[in-house]
Amino acid sequence: MQLVIVESPTKAKKISSFLGSDFSVLSSFGHVRDLPKSKLGVDVEHNFEPHYLIPAKSKKVVAELKEATGQAEKVILATDEDREGEAIAWHLVEALGLEKSKTKKPIERIAFHEITKSAIIKALESPRDIDFNLVDAQQARRVLDRLVGYELSPFLWK
Repeated sequence: MQLVIVESPTKAKKISSFLGSDFSVLSSFGHVRDLPKSKLGVDVEHNFEPHYLIPAKSKKVVAELKEATGQAEKVILATDEDREGEAIAWHLVEALGLEKSKTKKPIERIAFHEITKSAIIKALESPRDIDFNLVDAQQARRVLDRLVGYELSPFLWK
């Protein structure tokens, strides 16, 4: 069985209708990792390294996806092609232990611009790697939002 992971449960249901019984399509329900809410979560002393965690609301989904990846022959990340979707794909790899150094299981990244059977089939025929330029762009924005928000909010409240 090949496991396809998308962001939205609605998208999962639609894509599942296009693919045969060799595929299982599940949703991550968006981001599965984030910076902690209770502290800065960014190491400003070490190149602004973010410290991610799996929020409580995502733990059940991550556990279910981890179980499904264990049973899959191949994992296909089909999150959106924008920087958020690319970051979600990378976070899934990290949260599910799918890094190449940890698994011999094939991990593919696909992208499509419409949810039609032909677009999905075409995307499955031409997988690519995660675009780390987009991941880095999303992380930079998230870290900057956190730094400005975390440091500036108390001042603004005064």
